[in-house]
Amino acid sequence: MRVVHLPARTPYAWKLQSPDFHILNGTEIPTGETVPEAVSAAWLLEHGPLTWLDVLHLHHIDFEDIATLERLLDACLGYGVNVVFTAHDTRPMVGNAEGFVERLRLLRSAEVSWVCLTEGSVTKLTEVLGERVTATVIPHGYVAAPESLADLEREARDPGARYLMFGASRASRDQLSTMANWSLGITDPHSTLHVLLRAFSPADFADAGRAPLLLETARHDPRIRLTMRPYPTDDEVVRAGLASDSLLLPYLWGSHSGQLELAFDLNLLPVCSLTGHLPEQYERHKGLVEEPEWFDWSQGHPNLFGEKFLAALENAAARLDSRPRRLDREFLDYRIQEHRTILDDYARVYGGDR
Repeated sequence: MRVVHLPARTPYAWKLQSPDFHILNGTEIPTGETVPEAVSAAWLLEHGPLTWLDVLHLHHIDFEDIATLERLLDACLGYGVNVVFTAHDTRPMVGNAEGFVERLRLLRSAEVSWVCLTEGSVTKLTEVLGERVTATVIPHGYVAAPESLADLEREARDPGARYLMFGASRASRDQLSTMANWSLGITDPHSTLHVLLRAFSPADFADAGRAPLLLETARHDPRIRLTMRPYPTDDEVVRAGLASDSLLLPYLWGSHSGQLELAFDLNLLPVCSLTGHLPEQYERHKGLVEEPEWFDWSQGHPNLFGEKFLAALENAAARLDSRPRRLDREFLDYRIQEHRTILDDYARVYGGDR
């Protein structure tokens, strides 16, 4: 089966490859044109008839204009393209709640197969839509392919613990107070914080943008190292993880977290916000991975969030001093088996009888 992912920048999409189906993003189609890796709904509509693909796999729907998305769904129905939607989010990643719900309702009205990453997200989406959501539950799975880690190991650490925080500057992540609290709360002169950022945009420097304060905070602590990439690649993120001991996940809100799954892959200690369906992601692997050091920003006065985070950070520092953190080869073997099941499940959702 021939599959197009929309959008396809997430590592989640690119790992879904099997003898039963392959990804068309970045490949040449019969017209001689190449499907953009970051293909859009508009591009697909401009390259009809859509007889050159079997499955359209939707991920984050916030980025597409709803009228264009509706036209694309109609075109897929007309040409017999199976549409699959993986609900990574139970609240909008960008945009507002009204637009997000409108897109969800559009998908509900079309002949779209739904996939959810957790049972809890099925329940939440049912609440959001006011009607029962029928979905196949397929877990997130790995971020770092176990095979790619076969000959790798965590870099030997200096006396101090090494912390990592990465990703885009979004309203849902509080990178600024996290960095300030780490700088003032972790007094060990040998500890370090690596902040791997996605490239800033003009909006990050607008009136409400926090980029200037982020840069200023880092400048005052030589233990903090900022690096920036246009869009960090999987290899760059894995290298950063293997040079770290703990991953900071300061979500103000969220649904699921690929970063949390990466922490499990690399045996990093997650210092993680208790939000969305992240606890269920941990529960799936309970007994196989170390429990994150949780902090709860979902309730209580926002002025107390800092002390909650710093208390978790101090607990994490004590845990990091207790033992070395090598890659867990048994867990990576488990990831391989889990991934086979994920591919089998997706083959059925895609339409394995084609």
